[in-house]
Amino acid sequence: MRKLLLLVLIGVVAVGAYNYGAGRDIFQLPGAAAGTLQDTVRATVSGAVRETVRGTVRQTSAEVKERAAAGVHTAVHHTEEAVTAAALTPKIKAKMALDDVVHATDIDVDTEGSVVTLTGEVGSADERRRALRIASETDGVTQVVDRLRLR
Repeated sequence: MRKLLLLVLIGVVAVGAYNYGAGRDIFQLPGAAAGTLQDTVRATVSGAVRETVRGTVRQTSAEVKERAAAGVHTAVHHTEEAVTAAALTPKIKAKMALDDVVHATDIDVDTEGSVVTLTGEVGSADERRRALRIASETDGVTQVVDRLRLR
C-alpha cells in the first residue's frame, strides 16, 4: 500500500515538474482537461487512505475485543474466588459450631482464595487437631495455615 502511494506521489511530482517547466497548470496532463489529474489523484489517494483506515480499524477492533474478553475472564475469575472465599468461612465456622470438641467462638477463620487461616486459642491439642481437620476437609480448601495457640 505504501509503495502504491509512493508511486502515485512520484508520478504527480514528475507531471508537475514537466508542466511547471512548460509554463502550464502544474496538475494538467498533456491533452487533458485541467481538473482531470487533480480529480484522479484525489480519488486514488482518498481510496488508498480509506482502505488503510478501514484495515487499521478492523485490526484495532479485533485487539479491543481480545483485550475485553481477557478482562472479562479475569473479572469472572476474581469474582469466583471472592464468592468461594466468602462461602468457605461460614461453612467452616458452622462445622466447628456443630462439633463437640471444638469451641468455635475462640477460633477466627480467615479465607483468602482457597487458603484458610485459623487463629485464636484452643484448650487442647485434640481441639487444635480437630479444628485443622474440619478446615482441611471442607470442599474448596487447598491449604490450612495453623496460627492456633494452646491456652
